[in-house]
Amino acid sequence: MRTLSDLFDRNRTWAAAMKERDPDFFLRLSQQQAPEYLWIGCSDSRVPATEIVDLLPGEIFVHRNIANLVVHSDLNCLSVIQFAVEVLKVRHIIVCGHYGCGGVMAAVERKGYGMIDNWLQYIRDVYRNHQVVLEALSGEPARYNLLCELNVMEQVWNVCQTGIVQNAWGMGQQLNVHGWIYDISDGLIKDLDVTVTNKAESAAIRRRI
Repeated sequence: MRTLSDLFDRNRTWAAAMKERDPDFFLRLSQQQAPEYLWIGCSDSRVPATEIVDLLPGEIFVHRNIANLVVHSDLNCLSVIQFAVEVLKVRHIIVCGHYGCGGVMAAVERKGYGMIDNWLQYIRDVYRNHQVVLEALSGEPARYNLLCELNVMEQVWNVCQTGIVQNAWGMGQQLNVHGWIYDISDGLIKDLDVTVTNKAESAAIRRRI
C-alpha cells in the first residue's frame, strides 16, 4: 500500500465531522496558533496529548520523545520550549510520563539496544540517584512505576533549569511547570505535585528528587 489510502479516507471523514460540528473550525485554526499549554510527553502511541485531556487541535503545543526526556544538549526539545515560551507565550509546561514506559523499562534492563542506549543513559542516571529507594521496593512493577514518576520529576527540574524558563521568570512572565503521569490501564492522569511557578520553587523541587 504505497499511499495508505485507508488513512486518507479516515482523514476525510474526520475533517467532515469537524466541519459539521463547527463549520468555521479550520478557518479559525488556520489564522492563528495560541495554545496555553506546552506538552512534553513520551512518543508512545498510546499517550496522545490532546485526546487524553480532551482538547482540540490548536490547544496544546506538543513535543514528544522516548521517555519524555528534557536533555540540555537536545536542540530539538530546547527549540520547542523556546518557541512555546517566547513566541506562543504558553502559561503552562506539562511534563507527562506514563506507567509502563518502554523507555524506562529498557533503561534498567541489563541489555544493549544500540544507539538508543545513549538516550536511555539519562534514565539510568535517575535510577542510580535513587537506587537505594528503588531497590528497597518489592517487585518490578512497583519499582518501574516509581522510576517513571521520578523520571518525570527530574525532567520538570531540567525544564526549570533551562535558560529559556529562567529568563521568562526573571522578566515576570507567568509560567508554570507541571509534572504529571498517565496510567494507560485506566486512562487517568495523576498530578505528581511538583508544580513550579518561579525560581524559588524550582530549588524546593530539587530537594525532593
